[in-house]
Amino acid sequence: RIERFLQLAARDNIQVAYPTTPAQYFHLLRRQVKRPWRKPLIVMTPKSLLRHPDAVSPMTELATGKFERALPDAAVPAAKAKRVLLCSGKIYYELLRTREDLGEKTTAILRLEQLYPLAEETLELLFAGLPKDLAITWVQEEPRNMGAWPFLRARFGDRLLGRHPFHVVSRAESATPASGAASSHKIEQERLLLAAFDKEPSAHGG
Repeated sequence: RIERFLQLAARDNIQVAYPTTPAQYFHLLRRQVKRPWRKPLIVMTPKSLLRHPDAVSPMTELATGKFERALPDAAVPAAKAKRVLLCSGKIYYELLRTREDLGEKTTAILRLEQLYPLAEETLELLFAGLPKDLAITWVQEEPRNMGAWPFLRARFGDRLLGRHPFHVVSRAESATPASGAASSHKIEQERLLLAAFDKEPSAHGG
């Protein structure tokens, strides 16, 4: 329930992060120890990333570098992007798989690794090179009234940095975070992932 921590975040009182690689997790914890000051650190760590075959890091990334508050898409540079998906956490790998299955070549998938504090400078660097009016879609698996979307929408409104139309793809608003049935959850997740790429379920075999 990441939205509960984001509701408590104000005036840089806590840190909320959702690292997606082992190197990012390592450098996040290292930063917490090395900093000369202390503030609570909330780390979202779903069990699925512990065994995900794509959530790996070479030793060089562990030995060098630092924690990155946001990660660009190395496969789709900004100059070639016609669609931009912004996400945080494990849904990144599901979006990546869907993009590969669909054969998409012009959809960039960007990651917010630190949700709070979130400086505009971080987004400026992440969106550098994107056309001014290119829409950015936040993708989350939580219902629309949960997850990071309410926090981001309250912070940025309907335009990110005042120049990118800002939308969301998520589950519909709900009183509970999940349907309670694994089969229903799977169908909902498949539809959500396809919606992020503006595709119908039939186009993906769903």
